[in-house]
Amino acid sequence: MPPLFDWQFAADPYPAYAWLREHAPVRKTELPSGVEAWLVTRYADARQALADPRLSKNPHHHSEQGAHGKGKVGIPGERGANLMTHLLNIDPPDHTRLRRLVSKAFTPRRVAAFEPRVRELADGLIDAFAARGEADLIHEFAFPLPIYAICDMLGVPHEDQEDFRAWAGMMIHQPGSPRGGVGRAVKRMRRYLAELIHRKRAELAAGGQADDLISGLIRASDHGEHLTENEAAAMAFILLFAGFETTVNLIGNGTYALLRHPAQRAVLQRAVAEGDTALLEAAVEELLRYDGPVELATWRFATRPLTIGGQAVAEGEPVLVVLAAADRDPAKFDAPDTLDLTRRDNQHLGYGHGIHYCLGAPLARLEGRTALTALLGRLPDLRLAAEPADLRWRGGLIMRGLRTLPVEFTPVNG
Repeated sequence: MPPLFDWQFAADPYPAYAWLREHAPVRKTELPSGVEAWLVTRYADARQALADPRLSKNPHHHSEQGAHGKGKVGIPGERGANLMTHLLNIDPPDHTRLRRLVSKAFTPRRVAAFEPRVRELADGLIDAFAARGEADLIHEFAFPLPIYAICDMLGVPHEDQEDFRAWAGMMIHQPGSPRGGVGRAVKRMRRYLAELIHRKRAELAAGGQADDLISGLIRASDHGEHLTENEAAAMAFILLFAGFETTVNLIGNGTYALLRHPAQRAVLQRAVAEGDTALLEAAVEELLRYDGPVELATWRFATRPLTIGGQAVAEGEPVLVVLAAADRDPAKFDAPDTLDLTRRDNQHLGYGHGIHYCLGAPLARLEGRTALTALLGRLPDLRLAAEPADLRWRGGLIMRGLRTLPVEFTPVNG
């Protein structure tokens, strides 16, 4: 069996996943944290597991009690910061109630109306480096774009957004961020969100009409039920935490894939020039499938004995669905290791499946489309400024993303 979870695996995990799909599609594996979990790598098994109600999202069902508190499963620091009551950690009926309330605030209309602001942010970031003829697209573009976007959507005042950028950098170990700062960043973010929610609640009580997402979360009600202040803070946190890192990786991985496949990049460049939105949307879906931002779906725990792909899973055992492996399963996708931006019927699992399908997927897609349109439209001769073998991928179990993406292009003034 090929080695898993070392730095060479991180650079290209797909051959190892192909081996697992063929020889051990549901395999118990010891993770770098020391926790043992079942890895599910075939598409059909993955889709079943993602929607199986016997697999709980609540870490209390984990047979290794205390693993969550030690940061071995879940988001580091979320328990200590009292941020557990979000959609990634709960099951029905609590999940049903919370998702219904959040959906009343996080509407498709709100997301669609945000597109001009995302384009404005993307152009402003490109303006800052366009005249240099070089940039690190992760640090200078893919990372700040979704941070500023979700801060604007949540209603974080502009004077506070640099704090969020610093905390987010600590959470994903952005270059220049202090090591070991994840838990501290989560706690600082939690304190700030509690204060912001309290302030916005008072403003609404005084007759304010703010239309930001946090105000929408506070106003959201269903049969007289509202989000508690703790639930609102946890939901704002997870929208920020899950929403920004997936989009950083979508933009970074997607751009990198296009730079490595010039013929496909030319197809997309023509679509951008011609305003072909259908092809642009199809391209984003293929980039999500080919080298998506979420490598493994978040933790699930068996609430009773069950069978996945012919393999018996005991009560309390963790299950990790490997989205990156499922989305290259030849039983589901023709030529799965080929990037094809015109691929039809692309039912990838990049944002999950079932009741835990990513609530922020429409916003991430919008940001991905807008970012690629801006980059390819304004920097048409964009090219890699490093050898692929010299690039490094961030460590971590769930997300997949580059640490840096150095590029060159013809300098652009104005």
